[in-house]
Amino acid sequence: MKILLLALTLLIALPTEAQEYVKKFSAQQQFDTQYSHVEAKYAYENYKGSHKKWQKNFHKELSDLLGITELQERYKDFVPKAEQLDSEDLGFATRERWQIWTEPTMIIPMVIIRPKGDVKNLTLCITPQGHNKNPEVYSGIAANEKEAMEFQTRDTDVAYRAAKMGFITINPTTRGFGKTMHPDDINRAKPRRSSCEYYSMRDVLSGRVLIGDRVWDVMKIIDWALANLPIDPNKVVVTGNSGGGTVSLYAGAIDKRISLCAPSSAFCSYHGSIGSIHHCTCNYVPGILKLCDMGDIAGLVAPRKLLIINGAKDNIFPIGPAREEFKTTQEVYKAFGAEKNCELFEGHAGHRYYFSGFADYYNRHFK
Repeated sequence: MKILLLALTLLIALPTEAQEYVKKFSAQQQFDTQYSHVEAKYAYENYKGSHKKWQKNFHKELSDLLGITELQERYKDFVPKAEQLDSEDLGFATRERWQIWTEPTMIIPMVIIRPKGDVKNLTLCITPQGHNKNPEVYSGIAANEKEAMEFQTRDTDVAYRAAKMGFITINPTTRGFGKTMHPDDINRAKPRRSSCEYYSMRDVLSGRVLIGDRVWDVMKIIDWALANLPIDPNKVVVTGNSGGGTVSLYAGAIDKRISLCAPSSAFCSYHGSIGSIHHCTCNYVPGILKLCDMGDIAGLVAPRKLLIINGAKDNIFPIGPAREEFKTTQEVYKAFGAEKNCELFEGHAGHRYYFSGFADYYNRHFK
């Protein structure tokens, strides 16, 4: 109350002109102006040269910006190792807990569901977790009754459903969640859902980017999986919802071994979503608007398979700017002669996964 009274006193004490300025000031208008002054170097709509040269040069600069190039140079001789912790019989498959070293000091927990029997040349489906407090929910492991209900109402058991389709699935804990959280965030009176802010801010000090770190984790998981699991190297799928969708999109853009990139509830224009609507700090890449918009990043997946999944009523990745941004991606795919590989699936509701859209796309393109 004292702070409020002080603020009112200060406002009354301001000259009339200053009071009018305070009333009229809009922080969003300020940022809208900032965004309008930025020219994206690799905006495909303004590009006049070869689409292949555009993609090659853009891929290199995005890899640099995300810190992937630096990590590749630093860990060029690093081979990821993993160890199994337990196993559970699901009837149709086994569900196993593992942990993998993606850097010498970075350990990522992951759940693997693998079909039983002497199987080989299977589809690998990696499902990076979104902003879920329970990192294993994608694998059909519910922490409570509410989460169990959401398997049916929100398709949150993405990896489990993919395993039922016959895939080997890997559900990694996204860096900054679960057992990778900082103790300060876990031991608070009201524990935080993640340590995204902790990781993001400390990455800033060394010039790294959390999205880049998470893409790196996916890349190292693919390295390990190709060497150790009976999978078809031409059928590597990455899909996740929300924060997991963001990781999926950037991973698909960077790692060309990914055959199908299917980000869910994560695609829009930067201005239409994370530039104007409150989001977690982990979504932000310093200077990204100087390079591109999100439709351009999706264009880096071309001519490989791309399924953008969005909810028609999603209030943090609005469908209007998402549709507009998707037009850019379609232009890139058209230039590669691969228009049929690029689709936008619109779910009937809001911010969630839509497994039917994913399954339908996969069956039409890979079966």
